[in-house]
Amino acid sequence: MHLIDLSIIIIFLVGLISFGIIQGRKNSSIEDYFLGGRDLPWWTAMFSIVATETSVLTFISIPGLAYTKDWFFLQLAFGYIFGRIFVSIFMLPVYFKDGVISIYEVIGKRFGVMMQRFSSFIFLVTRVLADGIRFLATAVIVQVITGWSIPVSVMIVGFVTIIYSLSGGIKTIILIDSFQFVLYIVGGLLSIGYILYLSDQSFFEYLAPAIEQGKLNVFNFDSNIFTNPWSAFSAIFGGMLLSFSSHGIDYMMVQRSLSCRSLSDAKKAMLGSGIVVFVQFTVFLLVGTFLYLYYNGIEMQKDREFATYIVNVLPVGIKGILLAGVLSAAMSTLSSSINSLASSTLIDWYKKSDNLRLSKLFSFIWAIVLIGIALIFDEGDKAIVIVGLQIASFTYGALLGLFVLSRVDRDFHPVSLIEGLIMSIGFTLLLKQTGLAWTFFIASGVIINIATVFTVDCLIKKIQRL
Repeated sequence: MHLIDLSIIIIFLVGLISFGIIQGRKNSSIEDYFLGGRDLPWWTAMFSIVATETSVLTFISIPGLAYTKDWFFLQLAFGYIFGRIFVSIFMLPVYFKDGVISIYEVIGKRFGVMMQRFSSFIFLVTRVLADGIRFLATAVIVQVITGWSIPVSVMIVGFVTIIYSLSGGIKTIILIDSFQFVLYIVGGLLSIGYILYLSDQSFFEYLAPAIEQGKLNVFNFDSNIFTNPWSAFSAIFGGMLLSFSSHGIDYMMVQRSLSCRSLSDAKKAMLGSGIVVFVQFTVFLLVGTFLYLYYNGIEMQKDREFATYIVNVLPVGIKGILLAGVLSAAMSTLSSSINSLASSTLIDWYKKSDNLRLSKLFSFIWAIVLIGIALIFDEGDKAIVIVGLQIASFTYGALLGLFVLSRVDRDFHPVSLIEGLIMSIGFTLLLKQTGLAWTFFIASGVIINIATVFTVDCLIKKIQRL
């Protein structure tokens, strides 16, 4: 790695640590630590939402999709916008009305502490496995681009993230996320600009061959909607439910909205994030299309197209900015996961009302767990990696169904609620073996959960009447 690129990365990492330590002096309560004192501008929360859901896998893989195929992935982004509209209408008003720190407190107020902890447990397991394995996958990409070994990549990213996350809390994380978002978007635009510079052509002149080849096609009107996740209906519907679930009942994402000053600001952040994600995906897909034209479509190793370009083509300085962008995408997801895991643990399980020291202890413990998962497994553990990255699609339907039931005016037996969650997750795992498009997993999970709860509850009440 060139000295200039290394210097850019060092300055970037030291800056993150310093900002976290300075910002951390303003935390005096767990509401400061976990929700930024509910005083963050909506636009910072908006950028943080986008940065949190953008991992290195997104940064690297989406250009790869455009390189090998087309822009069908953008159909999901249309669904994301619809999903966030529903979150703003149905979920955020409930959270702000109840004044919760952890969203699973809503479940606790409706169904009792046991169900609050059970839903929190599902969230904790989902986040630990999904983000621990995602961190491993991130380290693999960081290794390719920087030349560091996987353990070194894990330790450097993990060490820096721990310091600024533990020191500054959610306010620091959100502000840094906003900066990181700008950094990797600029990196993507610089990549496009450098290819244009080398080609000595205008934007549309360079892009014309890709348009003629259908590489910019967005909508796929395949009629096999239940088996092809990229058919238009399947992708948009699946994206809508995925966004509604991830941004409505996954605490890591909702936490950013709860940090806003008002419900109105939270809605602006949520709806704005859908539009920004759409723009972000467009930029990354455009990068992939430009790479396809630059390399004349030669076959390359999957998900390494953009990484190869960064390492072999970009000049000194711009490469350093892109490397910092890769590290940014890695740390934004990890830092958010650490803080949300700690918050859910403290509020849903430990029930300490305002213990800042304990909050930081839980943050440290969960950080070590996530780093440990990334160090224990390796890229060869294919089955574990696949489950880790897909686990959210298995659990979101169950949790979303539980939140829907919380709005039903009926008293459910705790056994029926637990049975509904278990059956929903189990049935979704079975559906994966049938060839059903993954975009229908969440909808199926919601239906199975609600149907199971009503069926079991009716049986329990019938038995009790005998």
